[in-house]
Amino acid sequence: GIKQVTLLGQTVNSYEYLAGDKTYCLADMLELVSSVDGIEWIRFVTSYPQEKYFERICEAMRDLPKVCRYLHMPAQSGSNRILKAMNRKHTAEEYLELLEKAKDIVPGLYPAGDFIVGFPGESDEDFEATVNLVKKARYKNCFVFKYSPRPGTAGDRRLTDDVPMEVKKQRNIELLTVQEKVSDELSKEFLGKTVKVLVEGPSKKSHRDGGNLQLVGRTDTDWIAVFDGEASLAGQFADVKITKTSPLTLFGELL
Repeated sequence: GIKQVTLLGQTVNSYEYLAGDKTYCLADMLELVSSVDGIEWIRFVTSYPQEKYFERICEAMRDLPKVCRYLHMPAQSGSNRILKAMNRKHTAEEYLELLEKAKDIVPGLYPAGDFIVGFPGESDEDFEATVNLVKKARYKNCFVFKYSPRPGTAGDRRLTDDVPMEVKKQRNIELLTVQEKVSDELSKEFLGKTVKVLVEGPSKKSHRDGGNLQLVGRTDTDWIAVFDGEASLAGQFADVKITKTSPLTLFGELL
């Protein structure tokens, strides 16, 4: 049977449902899904940085054992000037406050973020503000995209794509390099520890020297774990002792 479900939405934490005189939010949905027998892990993506329901959702992550301790919350930029141009409704300071609140409420939480580099008008100072936010946020990983116009959107009509592609590429590389250092530091915290993994199946590099089958799975905090095991473990939970790490991957032994 199905062991994991993901509640998906571009701003999934904005979910509301009015029934009578009560308004239900994502925290209520998490509790409802948690009551379903057989489902063992629940994830939700993606969260918009906003105060409404945020504390309740974090408390649900803390109090409901089935809800994974992973929060994907895009910031998009660390520059308030660029955030305003993007029509984002938060400042960099407000974003970091929300992230710290989540970490305070949910022990062992690992966040992830999204960023756009080379947004129209982004200066070196704006980009440096984004670098600083990434350093402060200490994501397990973040996704970085080079800005490109999307025909038919308001942004395409009112903004000029004025950051050269070479600058976008360089900023993309630099931001990923900064994040890689943070990810490497965080992954090392798992050395010698045993983690619970939901096995996805053979890894892309499934046959190593010696013919052992290499499996891949994820922890509840969304870390990728790689280890030797039987193909029949796909779709099952397994305990893995971590013996080596890289910035994005945990390597271990099946217990």
